[in-house]
Amino acid sequence: MAIPSFLADLRAVVGTRPLWLSGVAAVVVDDRGRVLLGRRSDNGRWALIGGILDPGEQPAEGLAREVMEETGVTVVPELLTSVSVSSLLHYPNGDRAQYLDLTFRCRPVAGEARVNDDESLEVGWFAPDALPDLDDYALRRLKTALAGAERTVFDFDGEGLSAS
Repeated sequence: MAIPSFLADLRAVVGTRPLWLSGVAAVVVDDRGRVLLGRRSDNGRWALIGGILDPGEQPAEGLAREVMEETGVTVVPELLTSVSVSSLLHYPNGDRAQYLDLTFRCRPVAGEARVNDDESLEVGWFAPDALPDLDDYALRRLKTALAGAERTVFDFDGEGLSAS
């Protein structure tokens, strides 16, 4: 799995110390109500499609880029559904990072879902009642996005609170 060049440059200086990074994730919902997911090549787990924002990149643009790069599907982000912070993640190479995660509900507008880079082993559409095994953090963000609320949910110590 390739890491962005800005991150490789940063890692050359800080090593494996924890980094605070901006991440985006997509809950892509098609006209049949199915959700697009990918099975990650780094850990073999099913997950939301997403990634790390490049420095200065607008979140919605970065999200659309990530979805296209990973799945071949062009999306339109329609709503920022949640803002949350991941747990501290430990990668197999020793790197550690924690993410400010922006999760968007998106609509697909073009393309056929396929493995489009080396970050995924599989991609596929799933009915909300027939999801593959997702970790609790991804599942919570997915359920929040599918709940139909038109407000962003801010996560406070695991307790989702709607914006006023």
